[in-house]
Amino acid sequence: MAYYIIEKWYKTRSAVKAAGRDQLLETLTIKTMNKAAIVEAVHGVLGGTKVQAEQAVDTMINGIIDSLKKGEEVSIAGLGIFSVKQRAAREARNPRTGEAIKVPAMKVPKFRAAKALKDAVK
Repeated sequence: MAYYIIEKWYKTRSAVKAAGRDQLLETLTIKTMNKAAIVEAVHGVLGGTKVQAEQAVDTMINGIIDSLKKGEEVSIAGLGIFSVKQRAAREARNPRTGEAIKVPAMKVPKFRAAKALKDAVK
């Protein structure tokens, strides 16, 4: 599922580069990027309704989450790699009482930024 979404994104990405890059950059100049701002950017580039844009964003996010639940990696060129890391069980301390607490082993999401993203942020 995630592969299909990312493949579809790449096809529309080339159209964005050709036609709506300036419009997209204007939309992305918001200081805090949240889901609503991403939906607005997708709507501005692809057109259609905002509901369709929100469905596209939701589909991509859910595809990433579903892949991570299965233990798969999700790689988006130019952005980075989402993966799941196994954290070992450990002993921690309650800061209020100083009492030792056992923290169970768990899986946590991990993100490694791509070189292009790191260079863009510099």
